[in-house]
Amino acid sequence: MRYTQTTLKKLEALFGELEYTIRYEKGSFQSGYCIVEHRKIAVINKFFDTEARINCLLDILSNIAFDAEALSDKSRDLINKWEKARQADDEANEAE
Repeated sequence: MRYTQTTLKKLEALFGELEYTIRYEKGSFQSGYCIVEHRKIAVINKFFDTEARINCLLDILSNIAFDAEALSDKSRDLINKWEKARQADDEANEAE
């Protein structure tokens, strides 16, 4: 997966479909993001570059429950690409 502004926009659209609001705010969160009181608001450190923002959104995505069937085809394709990339990374780490 490429860490580009286009990928970030696709992830933001995916979160929109999941009814999450993404806010880029300054703060001193240890992991770079926080979920606000189960209100479907993700707050990400605004000083992060594009790659860090994408990684935060992917980390959040891996920790929330959602129905992939309810998403658009583009969002499902993005999730599938991310899962394949993650599996390839896991396999590479195991080989080492």
